[in-house]
Amino acid sequence: MVLAFEVVGAVLVVAVAGLFLFGLRRRLIQRPGGTFDCSLRPAPADEADAGGKGWVYGVARYSGDRLEWFRVFSYAFRPRRVLERPAIEVLGRRLPQGSEELALLSDAVVLSCLHRGTRLELAMSDDALTGFLAWLEAAPPGQRVNVA
Repeated sequence: MVLAFEVVGAVLVVAVAGLFLFGLRRRLIQRPGGTFDCSLRPAPADEADAGGKGWVYGVARYSGDRLEWFRVFSYAFRPRRVLERPAIEVLGRRLPQGSEELALLSDAVVLSCLHRGTRLELAMSDDALTGFLAWLEAAPPGQRVNVA
């Protein structure tokens, strides 16, 4: 009986420590500022396959001429994806369709992008979208900027 209480206690300590580390990681990512909620997925092969599969919830952070994207449900302190401002090309924007409405935040706008030849989609709030497009357009003189 005592062993069962010790096992349950150890499991609870590990669970609380895990939740604390998630919160600490998010706080450390947001500390420098310039962060926003942003879901990401590789773009579907065809436009008919916009069914919401593959969306990963994350947090994006501006860092100079780079956008660093972190998965929310991860312990890694390094960004999972880094998008350089000169290499981002915005192809278009749309509202979530079908099951995407359930997979994304309620006020999300989906942005189709091309980054170094790879198509991907970013989903963010309308306010975050305004900031993202302003960040893209605010590139230093002489840089190529492609905003749809």
